[in-house]
Amino acid sequence: MYSRAQSGQNSVARVIPIVPATTAAVPLYEAHQKVYPRSVKGRFATLRWCFVWLTQIVFYGLPWMSWNARPAVLFDLAARKFYIFGLVMWPQDFIYLTGLLVISALSLFLFTAVAGRVWCGYACPQTVYTEIFLWIERHIEGDRHARMRLDAAPWSAAKVARKIGKQMAWIGVALWTGFTFVGYFTPIRVLSNEILALSLGGWEIFWVLFYGFATYGNAGFMREQVCKHMCPYARFQGAMFDKDTLTITYDAERGEPRGSKSRKERQAASILGPGLDGVGDCVDCSLCVQVCPTGIDIRDGLQVECIGCAACIDICDTVMDKVYGENEARGLIRYSTAHAIAAHSTRRELWQRMLRPRVLLYAAVLTTLVVALLLSLLWLRKPFRVDVIRDRGALSRIVERGYVENTYRLQIMNASEQPQSFRLEVSGLPGLRVASEDLIEVSAADSRAVAVRLQMPPDSARPGSNPIKFHVRESTVPGGTEVVERSVFLVPW
Repeated sequence: MYSRAQSGQNSVARVIPIVPATTAAVPLYEAHQKVYPRSVKGRFATLRWCFVWLTQIVFYGLPWMSWNARPAVLFDLAARKFYIFGLVMWPQDFIYLTGLLVISALSLFLFTAVAGRVWCGYACPQTVYTEIFLWIERHIEGDRHARMRLDAAPWSAAKVARKIGKQMAWIGVALWTGFTFVGYFTPIRVLSNEILALSLGGWEIFWVLFYGFATYGNAGFMREQVCKHMCPYARFQGAMFDKDTLTITYDAERGEPRGSKSRKERQAASILGPGLDGVGDCVDCSLCVQVCPTGIDIRDGLQVECIGCAACIDICDTVMDKVYGENEARGLIRYSTAHAIAAHSTRRELWQRMLRPRVLLYAAVLTTLVVALLLSLLWLRKPFRVDVIRDRGALSRIVERGYVENTYRLQIMNASEQPQSFRLEVSGLPGLRVASEDLIEVSAADSRAVAVRLQMPPDSARPGSNPIKFHVRESTVPGGTEVVERSVFLVPW
């Protein structure tokens, strides 16, 4: 095959080779590379493990705590009652759940505006369980290089034993986590007896396995992929960051040009001070990459994958101690802000700029909501609730002596953990009286629905709908709480 190119009167034949088309597939995405985080010690690693212990003691311990001969925290969906220590909540109290969710969202906004993804790095369940599963993995398979060698080695009896041992330990933790999760909805001691008797219900089996499988998959296999690709927080956090947000930052001005240092260069740096010998402080050991749970290089700048765990700070400080002397060159990687790095701000100036209007506004709104929620729970919340529903089957009727009668369904929910007696009275119309039981007994933390008949003398009110009030008062305690509910009394035309 060839083509002919013409120039003036002459034509020259030129052979152009034809390259056969290839059918090889071109990948659009890079294949996932497994991350092998290296173990690290330091003040931030210790702090992170403190949060692991704190969160897990609370999570695993609360279902076993007792309060007034019942679980201290129990969400009884079947009975539509929620026990939180001394509080008994009903579905009508969901307004408090709304307030709690709003407070949680504002807290997240405040923490993010101040210190970036500090929640992700220390208290997020994904981070916490990944740390636990990594701890198991390290104790069975070894640290980073040992795990890499084990995965690259051919299968053998020793490798199979280690892999099976790790998986069994992971499955044990995951199933215990699922069991504890279900223990918040079914009393955990009852749940334990059902498991021992092999009489566990279908839904309980489903949720134990589902939550256990989610823990096993997320913490054992997906790990950093959840933070990088599935977590929505990583996507909208940028809207809450600014140049005064405290993040993990690499001081490029001090660290570059990076590279390994000879003994002579290290001695010169120790005399002149870090960075004063014309060589950057970063020795390019790549340990900051090896300890990162998401596998990023913090020296490339702030990245969406960074969860703020500070493992790179701990390992970099350790390297700086070995290269330049203890505590003399720490902070090449540190918690700082973009403004502080650019302006070489002191620690005091850094904190002064962090207390900016947005942070103060978040803090003020958050404090106001917390105080309002506590006040409403402690002082404004009634120890019982009342719902009044008209009987729609019989709007009104004429009974003996010409009295007009209306029927209602009264439901009283006792939010205390003591049996209560309630006295019922009505007002709003002359001569209106309760023609049925007016003293209602309700068991502890229970609800009772009763039919209430109201009667009124004839010609005591205009025909049609007349507003009335139900007064329900605690009779067990002198001067007890009173709840007033409005309704209407229908008089036939």
